[in-house]
Amino acid sequence: MTRDEALDLVKQHVSNKNLVKHMLAVEAVMGRLACLLEEDENEWRMAGLLHDLDYDKTVDNFEKHGLMAAEILKPYHISETVIQAIMSHPGHTPRKSKMDKALYAADPVTGLIVAAALMHPTKKIKNVDTAFIERRFREKRFAAGANRDQIKSCETLDITLAEFIDLSLRAMQSIDRELGL
Repeated sequence: MTRDEALDLVKQHVSNKNLVKHMLAVEAVMGRLACLLEEDENEWRMAGLLHDLDYDKTVDNFEKHGLMAAEILKPYHISETVIQAIMSHPGHTPRKSKMDKALYAADPVTGLIVAAALMHPTKKIKNVDTAFIERRFREKRFAAGANRDQIKSCETLDITLAEFIDLSLRAMQSIDRELGL
């Protein structure tokens, strides 16, 4: 499946524009992580882009989140490593591979960064720096839905929290127009 085909599939299955932007953000972060970890960038980006493909269908049935996406993706011959990462990110299957662990950490960090950008006086992600996000990270009530333990799991990939936040921010800054930030 090409990236354009994957994006078309996202647009067919995901009605919330902000969720699509989230998926684009996770795709960008996963691409940067793949480069850092010397993994297959296209495959990692695909996992990021497709990870919430089933969200509209599973929002009220979380135990099927990720599993339904795997079913939707079956006819498209997506690699098993991508399918496994998608199924493991909500915790329904064990996170074993680097990709599984990366997707698990990347998913919530994008929400933290978006919240930080929206609180910045300019509301532009390009004007946000890593130190600003790190300070917000320590504020438990700020972006409370961004699970801090899940974000800190980046350390299982031998990446410090500061490095992870910086990499994620730079990835999202590179697609600021697509994110509308």
